[in-house]
Amino acid sequence: MSLRLSTVILPYRRWHEGGRAAWTRAEQLGFHTGYTYDHLSWRTFRDGPWFGAVPTLTAAASVTDRLRLGTLVTSPNFRHPVTLAKELISLDDISRGRVTLGIGAGGSGFDATALGQEPWTPRERADRLAEFVPLLDRLLSEDAVSYEGDFYSAHEARNIPGCVQRPRLPFAVAATGPRGMRLAARFGQAWVTTGDPKLYENGTPEQSIQAIRGQAERLDDICAEVGRDMTDLDRVLLTGFTPDRGGPLQSLNAFVDFAGRHVELGFTEIVIHWPIPDSQFAADQKVFEQIAMEAPAQLR
Repeated sequence: MSLRLSTVILPYRRWHEGGRAAWTRAEQLGFHTGYTYDHLSWRTFRDGPWFGAVPTLTAAASVTDRLRLGTLVTSPNFRHPVTLAKELISLDDISRGRVTLGIGAGGSGFDATALGQEPWTPRERADRLAEFVPLLDRLLSEDAVSYEGDFYSAHEARNIPGCVQRPRLPFAVAATGPRGMRLAARFGQAWVTTGDPKLYENGTPEQSIQAIRGQAERLDDICAEVGRDMTDLDRVLLTGFTPDRGGPLQSLNAFVDFAGRHVELGFTEIVIHWPIPDSQFAADQKVFEQIAMEAPAQLR
C-alpha cells in the first residue's frame, strides 16, 4: 500500500479570509485527508480566533469533492455521543461519505474546564472514552439506541438514515496506552499516535523511533489478543510532536527520510500541519506544497 499523506488545517482563520482557500488548495495538492482539531481553544491560539470543527468541516465539504475530512481528534472533554452522532451523520451526508472521526481521551487543557467542571484525571478520561466509543459506534450504526452507562445515557436516540458510509463512518482512535489501543483494535479503522510526549523536549529522533516502534508492537499484541487482523488497521502518525519537530518540513529530502523511517514501522498515513507563520507549525509554504506533490511517489 502506498503511503497516504494528509494535512491538519487548524481553524484559526475566518472562512473568507484564508480558511476556504486552505481547504481547496489541500484538495488541489492531492492530500488524502484534511483534518482539523476539535477543541474549544488550543494552547498558544487561545487568545486569538478559533472556530468550531464540525461547522468548519461542513464548509470544507461544500467546496471540495475528493478530499476526505476529519477531526484529529474529538474527545469526551466537551462532547456527548448522542449529539455528536447527529452532527457526524449530517456531515457524512453533506460530504457524501468523506468523513473520518479521529477520537481520543483528550487532555487537561482548556477544553477540560471550559464547561465549568474540574479537569478529569487520566484514569477518568480513559474511563469515559471506554464508554464513549462503544456507544458512539452503536449510535452511528443503529436507527434507535437506548443506553444507561456510568457517564452517558441515550433514550431512544434516533439516527435515521444513518451514515452514508456503511455500517458507519470510520474511527481513527488515538492511543498510546493499552486501554486506548484495545478500543482502536475493537472499534477503529485506524490507530493514531503522536509519538511519546515525554521525548518532545529532550529526546532524540532515534529515541522517538524506538518509542513508536514499541507502541506499534504493543498494538500488534493487543490485536492478537482481541482477534483483530493487524493488517486491517491503518496506522496514522500525526507529526509535529516528536523531537524532530519541524525538521521534516525543511526540505523534500528531509521529509522523505523522516516518513520512510516510519513507513518501515508499518505506518500507512502521515499527517503534516498546514503552515502557520509565527507558530510552532511555521514552515515554508513552497516546500510544504512540494512535499505534498512529490513525497508520496517517493515513498511507494
